[in-house]
Amino acid sequence: MRFALPSISLALLLAPLPVSADAPYVVAQWRQFAPGGAIETRAVVDGDACPAGMSVRAPASKGFPLLCHALAPRLGRGPQRILVLGDTGCRIKGSTVQDCSDPTKWPFPLLAAAAAKFKPDLVVHVGDYLYRESPCPAGNAGCAGTPWGDNWPAWKADFFEPAAPLLAVAPWVIVRGNHEDCERAGPGFARLLAPGAFDASAPCPSHIAAYDVPFQALNLVVMDDSDAPDTSVDPKVEAIDRAEFAALAKAPAPSWLLMHRPIWGAVKGPLGLPVGGNRTLIAALDDRPLPKNVALTLAGHIHVFEALDYNDAEPPGLLSGNGGDLLDAAPQDLKATQFGGKVRVKQGASEEGFGFLVMTKVGKDWNIDLYDYTGTFERRCLFANGHVGCG
Repeated sequence: MRFALPSISLALLLAPLPVSADAPYVVAQWRQFAPGGAIETRAVVDGDACPAGMSVRAPASKGFPLLCHALAPRLGRGPQRILVLGDTGCRIKGSTVQDCSDPTKWPFPLLAAAAAKFKPDLVVHVGDYLYRESPCPAGNAGCAGTPWGDNWPAWKADFFEPAAPLLAVAPWVIVRGNHEDCERAGPGFARLLAPGAFDASAPCPSHIAAYDVPFQALNLVVMDDSDAPDTSVDPKVEAIDRAEFAALAKAPAPSWLLMHRPIWGAVKGPLGLPVGGNRTLIAALDDRPLPKNVALTLAGHIHVFEALDYNDAEPPGLLSGNGGDLLDAAPQDLKATQFGGKVRVKQGASEEGFGFLVMTKVGKDWNIDLYDYTGTFERRCLFANGHVGCG
């Protein structure tokens, strides 16, 4: 997808937007990578005009204010420090209610502030931003008065306001989660965070085509698997995913595959044994390994940290789905976990608790440091020579 680049300098894109008595009031501002690697600044504006140098991305509508944007050429240097997080919202759905007012129960505001102090070059969010799907039950002090639904007040409360310190320090790569499917917060995602142009008259896209974010010596492929069922096979989705897996062979090497639902991720099953694997994605691969130019996969969806080194045919995987929503459980030692098809884990580890990853390049390798939501170091893994291992 091609973008027309407005006449705006990179220095302006990387600086905060000016706010004056005569300027539109900027409610939220961030930078994200567009397909092809251009950097796009987006700003939610309380007003009817965009700041100087920006144009309208999405006009104001019922539930959402004006959204403005501007584009600049991509950065040349590849990232040296990448921060990875996901599944960050506060869950309110029916009788399942998270205490959004308790920072130990929903720590995303503290996590984002702590993560910003690491000053990453790039932030990767692996999806699931909005979890406030239904009204707070009467008498529940933990979520009293919270907005809910696919609208700006809920998006602001669940993501943009708590994420503000981290949004300010680096451009982001945005991955769509299953909570941003069209039955949930898909229309809001299409307006606020999706790549490409926004058409208010178009229906919510059930799938966004995979795209590359290229850097020097590293290519990121962003794949939308938000609509891929975990425990059943959707033939229509399988066909789309099959074609996108095949197209990965044309991506530059090394490429990292960014997705929300992991192809092979584990949870604690009966008798405490690890079980998992996405049936739709496994069917789409049809027992074929990912192309050799895919060096690593990054995902979320399962609300733990996992580092997974599979059998030699597959690249290793990292899961960072512990950014704020209710946590899942997985065995600490994931060695010998068997998934559908021919894939098993040679060595693997999980860590429960809220947190995020900081990946730092060291020569040709990457240190993978896991931090809790306060920014306290927990453990280090290493991505080197095509494998991931944890100390």
